Amino acid sequence: MDIDHLIPAPSSTHPTPTPTPLTPTTTLHTTPETTPLAPLLRGTVGVATGLPLADGERGPDRIVLRVSDELAGRRGPEAYLLSTDRSREDVAVLIEGGTAAGVFRGIQTLRQLLGPDAFRRAAPRERREPWALPGVTIEDHPRFAWRGLMLDVSRHFMPKDGVLRYLDLIAAHKLNVFHFHLTDDQGWRIEIKRHPRLTEVGAWRSRTKWGHRASPLWDEKPHGGYYTQEDIREIVAYAAERHIRVVPEIDIPGHSQAAIAAYPELGNTDVIDTASLSVWDTWGVNPNVLAPTETMLRFYEGVLEEVLDLFPEDVSPFIHIGGDECPKEQWQKSDVAQERIRELGLAGENELQSWIIRHFDTWLTARGRRLIGWDEILEGGLAPGAAVSSWRGFGAGVAAAEAGHDVVMCPEQHVYLDHRQAAGAEEPVPIGFVRTLEDVYRFEPVPPQLAPEAAARILGTQANVWTEVMENQSRVDYQTFPRLAAFAEVAWSTLPAPAERDFADFERRMTVHYKRLDALGVDYRPPTGPLPWQQRPGVLGRPIEGAPPNR
Repeated sequence: MDIDHLIPAPSSTHPTPTPTPLTPTTTLHTTPETTPLAPLLRGTVGVATGLPLADGERGPDRIVLRVSDELAGRRGPEAYLLSTDRSREDVAVLIEGGTAAGVFRGIQTLRQLLGPDAFRRAAPRERREPWALPGVTIEDHPRFAWRGLMLDVSRHFMPKDGVLRYLDLIAAHKLNVFHFHLTDDQGWRIEIKRHPRLTEVGAWRSRTKWGHRASPLWDEKPHGGYYTQEDIREIVAYAAERHIRVVPEIDIPGHSQAAIAAYPELGNTDVIDTASLSVWDTWGVNPNVLAPTETMLRFYEGVLEEVLDLFPEDVSPFIHIGGDECPKEQWQKSDVAQERIRELGLAGENELQSWIIRHFDTWLTARGRRLIGWDEILEGGLAPGAAVSSWRGFGAGVAAAEAGHDVVMCPEQHVYLDHRQAAGAEEPVPIGFVRTLEDVYRFEPVPPQLAPEAAARILGTQANVWTEVMENQSRVDYQTFPRLAAFAEVAWSTLPAPAERDFADFERRMTVHYKRLDALGVDYRPPTGPLPWQQRPGVLGRPIEGAPPNR
């Protein structure tokens, strides 16, 4: 019974002396708002414990799930109260939430209170100890409304079942945003019926760079895959059931070689032979970008029409359009691009990119969605309603917030989980700065220099998982965990200033959390370092020495 090992740490915990047993006679009582949560509770807690948790409206041996408008008004929609204190109400377990989302967050705490075995997919046939919950009342609510994980499935494709698994993992850590990076130079991963070559051609590459782009090694196997529209609908529904918003990303105007390989007319045909391009097989910033033509605009409007249909507004109010790392050399050489600049009276190529971003901001706004992009979209001017993913540091996020834009803080120096976890030579394909579990735990998403009005523009924070050197699910697990547990606490809990945070206590709580991850089958990095099979000897990375800049 793990009152003292909860992750993320709850707002308040009040122990009571009497534990609460869960038995085959324990029933489940829901209200109309929480009825959809019943199969999720039975599919996790019920499956792991072997308890039927049958419907039951009366009696003291009940788990009650209900919504409290008072709690929502006081602490917000994702707040919850979990109590096993019968002096409060004569039931076995009470979980109240500000909304059904809050109740769902409380269910994740219930699982942790039952112990690591509650995260398994089947109950042991012979269990020596009965299932019981500690006597406790927990009141809890999140610090940030946006608590996200970005998963890059373009560089290395993750099959649908792996994506569903990651939705379960982020839900278990009380994260609520899944940023789905679906297109890039190395692969287009979403079926678009009006443009079938995007997946017939754009979803496949002939080989893959093995390690950092400077590595001499290649994986000569063809690589690829994509999600059918039926797959996407399933992923979105699965996320919605777990009260996770999905932010699909369709990269514009850079990171687009896979699309240009499929439809050469999208590229700068007056500068290069776009018909000779194939899906990119290496990493880095690619010079082949979309042309600023009406053909391109109409093409991507068609793409986004299908995207909006697949990602409904209630699950996906934000649509990410990338906007990062768009080299301007082809536009500088292109008569078509230069004529467009003159025609629109623009100051140069940065404003040309801004014009493209503004076009899609207007297009999305007219359809009830909000545009979000990487912080380069600030260059050349940004549409008033657009939001910014601040990835190159804090500076762009500060500038955006002070200009009245909503911001998601995800600075690469702190929460890019492809960066290495230790300085040792045994770290597999070491990329970037060392970002230890403690470093992530001490990450602070809101820069101290922000005035309160600007700080209110920080929607929240997000950890990003770029998969250039993560060739399979096990490698993604290794880079993501256990650091995602630390990030989840930063995003959910109200913590002291970074230097004052009790990392020793977090490490103590992690001793139990590692057992939860074991039960979930997560191939995390052990605290003692990578296991032999997790290493990649001889595969070149790109480690950066020293502390990351805090800009």
